[in-house]
Amino acid sequence: MPYFDAASSAPLHPVARQALMASLDEGWADPARLYREGRRARMLLDAAREAAAEAVGCRPDELVFTPSGTAAVHAGIAGALSGRRRVGRHLVASAVEHSSVFHAATAHEAAGGSFAEVPVERTGAVDSAVFGASLRADTALACLQSANHEVGTEQPVAAVAAHCREAGVPLLVDAAQSLGWGPVADGWSLLTASAHKWGGPAGVGLLAVRKGVRFAPQGPADERESGRSAGFENLPAIVAAAASLRAVRAGADAEAARLRALVDRVRARVAAGVPDVEVVGDPERRLPHVVTFSCLYVDGETLLHELDRAGFSVSSGSSCTSSTLTPSHVLKAMGVLSEGNVRVSLPAGTAASDVERFLDVLPGVVAGVRERLGVPVADRAAGGAAATAASLVVDALGRRCPIPVIELAKVIGDVPVGGTVTVLADDEAARLDIPAWCEMREQEYVGERPAERGAAYVVRRLG
Repeated sequence: MPYFDAASSAPLHPVARQALMASLDEGWADPARLYREGRRARMLLDAAREAAAEAVGCRPDELVFTPSGTAAVHAGIAGALSGRRRVGRHLVASAVEHSSVFHAATAHEAAGGSFAEVPVERTGAVDSAVFGASLRADTALACLQSANHEVGTEQPVAAVAAHCREAGVPLLVDAAQSLGWGPVADGWSLLTASAHKWGGPAGVGLLAVRKGVRFAPQGPADERESGRSAGFENLPAIVAAAASLRAVRAGADAEAARLRALVDRVRARVAAGVPDVEVVGDPERRLPHVVTFSCLYVDGETLLHELDRAGFSVSSGSSCTSSTLTPSHVLKAMGVLSEGNVRVSLPAGTAASDVERFLDVLPGVVAGVRERLGVPVADRAAGGAAATAASLVVDALGRRCPIPVIELAKVIGDVPVGGTVTVLADDEAARLDIPAWCEMREQEYVGERPAERGAAYVVRRLG
């Protein structure tokens, strides 16, 4: 069964498995002890740190291992904010960061700090000048991911780092998605990553803090990992993480070129072969293995289940597949369609034949889901019969995505050109998907107004 969700967690790399098994026999002792077994464990830990630091592009004494990438982000943000408390308590981050950054920001605000989100363009990238303009005299820390975890868009790290350097603000880069493909552009002050994203074992994160960056570790003091990550090191997993990072980086250029060609094929074939689809993210400045698209009039949860039944493991940012019932904050920040969202992220070694089979299966799966949801077969905006009213109201209250948009599509042709349809909906996804539908179907989104329940979304028919 093809696994196409490497951006969530990559399959364990063979080198990681070999290193893990070997270090279980050699690295079980306490590396802080002076006896033979402890010295052997310390040698393994030091070698792993040197290998990881080389891949990151920092000194070994600037890097510590953490229990996860999320723990690295939380420790990095808390330590940097505390270390620069005299400067101010203002935190800046892009609107498409990993949720761990926003969880840290929420805790920072609860403790009396301030937080600002930098908006992104429709591709998912920040404008470096806009990011720079968000930095203030009291900004203690800025955060920017190297590449987005949902749509694959690469961020202008070097340009943003230049603005941060000019403002005297340290920049924390979350490199979880990109580190396996190559080093991050220089200029960062702190860097975090997660081993299971490149084929290492879960439960290992990296936190690098450049010398000279003011940093005050939070929480009870601990003698492990320079006091920046408490607890006994999971040495076998750390050794496996460092070994696999070195292994994947050795073949990264060739594999990136191969997977980029496969992703280009997916982007082209999906756009050409599936009606009413939006391929999102930057088409050029992106990770080589990630492609994301959203299918109009499709229930994302059902689509993922049907693809799973067809033998493909993919993920989604649709609210229909989320326990929060709200669309992905990434898709929302980009202003793109969220319903029927599919993220395909190819692990290293993905066969071209598996990608071809996915492209053969996808159009039929999408069509089947649309048929079951009652999507009108005819041109959804044309309206074959004469218009019956200058304005219509569609009551979609209590109905989840993509039903409000489907109901809009059914009646848009029943109003004359210039007429309006008002959709009443209390599903958060409608706020994103109705404007996206208007852009895709070349209709005018008039706006939103409060309603007794939910909101009223007004659409004017243009043609």
